Amino acid sequence: MTDARPKRGVPHWVGTAVFAAVLAVAALAFRDELGTWFRGERAGGAALGKDHGAGAAHSAAGGHAANGDAVDHYTCSMHPSVRQAGPGKCPICGMNLVPVTKAQQEQGVVLIDEARRQLIGVRTGAVVEAPMRQSFRAVGRVTYDESKLTDVTLKVRGWITKLFVSQTGQRVRQGQPLFRLYSPELFSAEQDFLLVSQGTTAPGVPGSPPGSGELLARAARQRLQLLGLVDADIDALAKQGKPSDSISFPSPASGFVIEKNVVEGAAVEAGMRLYRVAQLDKVWVEAEVYEADLGHVRVGQAATVTLDYLPGRTYDAKIAYVYPFLDPTARTGRVRVELANPSLELRPGMYASVTLASGAESRLQVPATAVVYTGPRRLVFIDLGDGRFRPQEIRVGTEADGMYEVLEGLQAGERVATSGVFLIAAEARISTAAKYWDKAPEESPDAGPLPATRPATATSPRPSAFRAAPRSTPSSPPPRAPAPTVFTCPMHPEVQSETPGRCPKCGMELEPKPKAGPP
Repeated sequence: MTDARPKRGVPHWVGTAVFAAVLAVAALAFRDELGTWFRGERAGGAALGKDHGAGAAHSAAGGHAANGDAVDHYTCSMHPSVRQAGPGKCPICGMNLVPVTKAQQEQGVVLIDEARRQLIGVRTGAVVEAPMRQSFRAVGRVTYDESKLTDVTLKVRGWITKLFVSQTGQRVRQGQPLFRLYSPELFSAEQDFLLVSQGTTAPGVPGSPPGSGELLARAARQRLQLLGLVDADIDALAKQGKPSDSISFPSPASGFVIEKNVVEGAAVEAGMRLYRVAQLDKVWVEAEVYEADLGHVRVGQAATVTLDYLPGRTYDAKIAYVYPFLDPTARTGRVRVELANPSLELRPGMYASVTLASGAESRLQVPATAVVYTGPRRLVFIDLGDGRFRPQEIRVGTEADGMYEVLEGLQAGERVATSGVFLIAAEARISTAAKYWDKAPEESPDAGPLPATRPATATSPRPSAFRAAPRSTPSSPPPRAPAPTVFTCPMHPEVQSETPGRCPKCGMELEPKPKAGPP
């Protein structure tokens, strides 16, 4: 006979209680992992237990302790000021401390995990050996081509009767009349030439040697040429048959009048410069180069000339001459660049900017942003991998296009920190690498070890054998033993240690303090 009553189910609260008990057991079993997760130590994406986290931190330090290197201290990769003698957790963030070996401490190796590298923006770059083209600028000025200057002077004295070119800057052609001149000396030479010329056509004088008339005519013609007349003027004078009271003087060259030192009716002397004519189809650009850059300048070197008068226009040229002297006031040397000027765009007196580029020689280079200046030293931080950076002292040369020439200290292919370098340097200065930041005392290489005791001198006290021993009285108490000492932080008095070191909270040096004992 079966029971017809319905079966009663399990109460709902029993299932809830069982589920809560399971959660409590799981929380107790994985409390370390959950604490690690809530503290933000999942930078690598995998949960780290206590033992596993310590092993991973040891591996991130490079495994030097496992290889036999002695551990100097333990520190936090997020707070390098924390330094402890043994393993443990950071008192600031709770992360596992990583070991720092004595070799790393001596070399100044800084450990920065991937999360902090992204936070402070650390970037690395390679040390390369490539052509280094150094360029520098110099201020120049457009001037006349001195080989195309022509002066108009006179070889006789006289008076200007007519001036055809009366303006400075006027353009003239070769052979174009410039002025007319009356000169008594020139008038007398014309008369002599006509007399001799007419005498050669008349019957010869009795008793004179044959051909003497032609000799006199040639001498008179040569005299007019030496006084400044051209053959066309002399032929016109012979055809006219009478001397002219004023003679026209033509321009000896084509160009522009840049100097005019005469007016109509002025009296002039022999040797006086009346005009100066310059040709502008080619001009010079003379640039002032600093004394430190003269060693990179040579004849035939490429140069680029730009002018504010012509924005966007560049002229390619070469250095034609390097002047063998310096301006004693500005301490600059002068170089000359020659440019063609067919359209007369370049005008003398304009200022120009001359860019000079030295030869592209292959040199070892490092980005300029990677170099840290520490007084007399230049440092870079070499990327050793696994978040480790080691400071390296280098010697640099010239700088060009954001790159420094490396003379000593690096090899091609090494990677160095190029961004966030000052933050890495700050951590290195706090935790390690003191030899790179503090100047070592100068020591003589020939000096031997210091003596253990100071030698006696004339003013030093006498030996103890000649001094009376101190009296001891029965009432004097026996000397007390020195009080025990404890090391504590001046900012955090609760931090106390039996040995000297640094404060795990702020990184300050612990100071000795007498330990409080029973009275």
